Amino acid sequence: MTSPTSETSETTSLWSSAEWLSDAANWLDEQLTAAGIKRVGEVTQPRLKPWGTVLRADTERGAVWLKAPAPETVFEVPLYRLLASVVPQWVLDPIGVDVDRGWVLLPDGGPTLRERLGEPAGWSEALVSVLPQYGQLQLDLMPHAGDLLAAGVTDMRAAVMPARLDEALELTGRYAAGSGSEIAKEHHAWVSGQRAEFAARCADLPDRASLDHNDLHTNNVLGDPAGTVKFYDWGDSVLAHPFSSMLVALGSLARWLEVDPDDDLVRRPRDAYLEVFGNPADLLAELDLACWIGKVARALVWDRALRREPGEFAGAPLETLASLRMNSWLGAA
Repeated sequence: MTSPTSETSETTSLWSSAEWLSDAANWLDEQLTAAGIKRVGEVTQPRLKPWGTVLRADTERGAVWLKAPAPETVFEVPLYRLLASVVPQWVLDPIGVDVDRGWVLLPDGGPTLRERLGEPAGWSEALVSVLPQYGQLQLDLMPHAGDLLAAGVTDMRAAVMPARLDEALELTGRYAAGSGSEIAKEHHAWVSGQRAEFAARCADLPDRASLDHNDLHTNNVLGDPAGTVKFYDWGDSVLAHPFSSMLVALGSLARWLEVDPDDDLVRRPRDAYLEVFGNPADLLAELDLACWIGKVARALVWDRALRREPGEFAGAPLETLASLRMNSWLGAA
């Protein structure tokens, strides 16, 4: 067993201990044996971070990956089991799941969309095919909101978002006060003054709810966009209005391509996604509103991810909240 050097923390100390590594490797082997798969290589630990660790092993059928998320995102383990049951065509099928230990063993899914395509020039066309598949996944999951909550997915539906804004302001208030930055304090004060407006807009958002990946970009999509792809890395996901997923999916595309959200390179995949739900022209305002409200969920997801090691991204939750000043996030045709 080999392991890399990593930041010191309670979780990383546990995950790098000989006892934990031995137990995890034994469990990995047990799951492979039960599935009729033979391991042919050493178990290694290529990733060790405060928010999770990953073990890797080569088998006669290719590489396998054991993922152990930190407590803040351990819901990803039972979530994989649910997704494999409801939307198996769009997710990796776990070889083994141990909810009590917080471990999931996954097959290798091949290169990511970003690795497959290389330069961003082809990403827009690929997402024209990929995003409708993601939209169908969300549609199929809509009847399973209760199951998603039972798996541990955080509730970020419109009805609870005013209270979520208060949570976000509490944590960003501590950051602003301790940062010594007048800009941070001004940002926090401005968002604090938007509570009533935010609550009113939440009440205006149509009542749809599904799984929001919350970090959907080309590095979290596996497979050939000409066929059926797989979506993975669900540790940031929440239960929210489905359209809020486009906050990252289309926002990151616009940034990578250095174009405006109204550019055809963003509009085409946007409309392809919306067509799964209805007439895109009728849904643009709902998309904008869902993404605007989704910034609060995104801020809280940032905090969840950074809680064990804020580092250089410590200001990301407040920066995300401050972007509420952009009233129209993705634009309209």
